[in-house]
Amino acid sequence: MDAYTGFAEVYDLFMDNIPYEEWCEYVTGLLRERGIREGLVLDLGCGTGTLTELLAKKGYDMIGVDNAEDMLEIALEKKLKSGCDILYLLQDMREFELYGTVAAVVCICDSINYMLEYEDLVKVFRLVNNYLDPGGVFIFDLNTEYKYRELLGDSTIAEAREESSFIWENSYDEVARINEYDLTLFIREDSGRELFRRYEETHFQRAYSLDEVRQALAEAGLKVETCYNAFTREAPREDSERVYFIAREQGK
Repeated sequence: MDAYTGFAEVYDLFMDNIPYEEWCEYVTGLLRERGIREGLVLDLGCGTGTLTELLAKKGYDMIGVDNAEDMLEIALEKKLKSGCDILYLLQDMREFELYGTVAAVVCICDSINYMLEYEDLVKVFRLVNNYLDPGGVFIFDLNTEYKYRELLGDSTIAEAREESSFIWENSYDEVARINEYDLTLFIREDSGRELFRRYEETHFQRAYSLDEVRQALAEAGLKVETCYNAFTREAPREDSERVYFIAREQGK
């Protein structure tokens, strides 16, 4: 799967509807409520580094990990402009390695849903546990089964802009609980000409039940602290589209 190659070039353009500042405030609030106001924080699946930069500006010493080289190149460009002292690492989250432990790990924007096998989910959680300080906090979100089944599955989303256009076709397999995204991109080759390059990418995400996630965290040695309907302090509902988990390292 060549994901986030052509899309990386226009990712921020088409994701400008995501209120990253509000997401950062929410995540920062969760961290501070648990006593983490500074220190090393890992942004796992950091993409183009938008949230990573915002957390750095909140006073955290940030590390960003992603396995998409094209996305990290954009993150590095942002780092040069902002002057933020962020360490970016090109690594698969199932095999990432750090130089030491961190106070917290955050994994936002449904990166965890890209783990298509339960065993890979446990593998990621074990690595997180390994690199957390004693009592460290792990915060991550997931798209829910409800969102894939009722909102995304068998839908087509298209958008045309001057710089580029995309067609995003979704197909959800309820048995395998895998959502397939077929993405076709048309990116302007030259601002002075009506010439566009076409890219095609296919992405896959898996829906996990909340119980499966809790079990995987327990297998990895992490203690589940709570689970919220996204951007609230309320329990998930049957129609929750996104949920946040907060787990802790239990002492090495």
